[in-house]
Amino acid sequence: MTIEQQVRDAMIQVAEISDCQLVSEINNDTVLLQSGLDSLGFAMLVAQLEEDLGFDPFTQMAIAVYPSTFGDFVSIYQQYADQQQDGQ
Repeated sequence: MTIEQQVRDAMIQVAEISDCQLVSEINNDTVLLQSGLDSLGFAMLVAQLEEDLGFDPFTQMAIAVYPSTFGDFVSIYQQYADQQQDGQ
């Protein structure tokens, strides 16, 4: 399963738990704040992804980055997943 699919699956799971309604189509250009998750939902999403993937890229960043789109969010996770595989 790709990182993107894991993020999508986690978003659906978190939306169900937090009783949020995701927008019907989430693509790379979807603005995160317009995806249907609220701030608590995003905190839950990051926690769920840490559990699923074994890392939280936002705590590992030297400089804080706040993604604005779904594509940016997935890209951050992909970058850190690649680093995990490379043993960095």
